[in-house]
Amino acid sequence: MTNDQLTFQNPVTRYPKIEPPKQDQPEPGLDADLKPHADHGEDTYRGTGRLEGRKALITGGDSGIGASVAIAFAREGADVAIAYLPSEEEDSQRIADLITKEGKKAVALPTDVSSAQNCRDLVEAAVDELGGLDILVNNAGKQIAQESIEDISDEQFDETFKTNIYAMFWTVKAALTHLQPGSSIINTTSVNAYLPSPTLLDYATTKGAINNFTKGLSQQLASRGIRVNAVAPGPFWTPLQVSDGQPKDKLPKFGTDTPIGRAGQPTELAPAYVFLASSESSYVMGETLNVNGGMPTP
Repeated sequence: MTNDQLTFQNPVTRYPKIEPPKQDQPEPGLDADLKPHADHGEDTYRGTGRLEGRKALITGGDSGIGASVAIAFAREGADVAIAYLPSEEEDSQRIADLITKEGKKAVALPTDVSSAQNCRDLVEAAVDELGGLDILVNNAGKQIAQESIEDISDEQFDETFKTNIYAMFWTVKAALTHLQPGSSIINTTSVNAYLPSPTLLDYATTKGAINNFTKGLSQQLASRGIRVNAVAPGPFWTPLQVSDGQPKDKLPKFGTDTPIGRAGQPTELAPAYVFLASSESSYVMGETLNVNGGMPTP
């Protein structure tokens, strides 16, 4: 594995600077149809046993960031449940197969997290199938680019908030019944919480809310031995970008305005989640870890 995450290498050239063709997929998009395919670490992520015996639930675990985290968690020794929309079955089964190949239990749970009851049912199903829960990754997200606030419908605004921030509230509340001291909650926010794109007004607003939700919740749960942190990705190449997450004419140059000069690949995010899930980060609480190719943030 010459390109694994433990090998010394130049980050500028570790992955190629992609120039994705203009393309469109219906929301939420499939990695199976993404051009070029994203790298989730299928062939390169090398585990070191840091999550041995752990039980994790990852929302949005079928592709993109969630898929890379699921693969890494399994290779670090965890059993993994992934939540995804029913239309993402093709991607989810591929990731579940990769988890199983590591000798770990894979649980595939199709659901829509924009419903409170669905979130509660999701947690109970994951706990039943895994035999417990000690890592929760709130990663599912909705991102639809619009040029103007006047183009954002009430329905889109509502669905974006329900998927991106309400779902975290509902899922965490349900999970707390099962999380023991030593457990970890990791929320996916975004560089848009600090540098909001003008075409992602509703999405960026939810990401700012996630930062505050993470910091406030971490203070509530610290004395219970449950750590809460967040990861803030920059421009990463995932199906979210081609299913109306970015203006189509911007896709060929996606990510090239970062200091590193290229878009990130999902596998480059996985180590951040592994760190925050593992006991290595036992004194890290309320932190937002930026993984964005060098884009300045507070």
